[in-house]
Amino acid sequence: MNAGPTAHPVTGAAEIVADDAGSGERGLRQLLRDVFVEAGGTHGDWDEYDRVMAEDGRLPIFISPDRILRVP
Repeated sequence: MNAGPTAHPVTGAAEIVADDAGSGERGLRQLLRDVFVEAGGTHGDWDEYDRVMAEDGRLPIFISPDRILRVP
């Protein structure tokens, strides 16, 4: 029985994107939306989503795993 997503520890490089390749706030907003949608998310009010992400200081993190560890 699958109880939902499972987290696994990884080792590797991580990149926190504070400014989407110099494209400023608009680019960062779109990048956060893109990551959310690619992860299976949907939202009925993108302006609200953008506002909450900015208020919370949310940033995308990209991980290039070298190793995925098993959880006992």
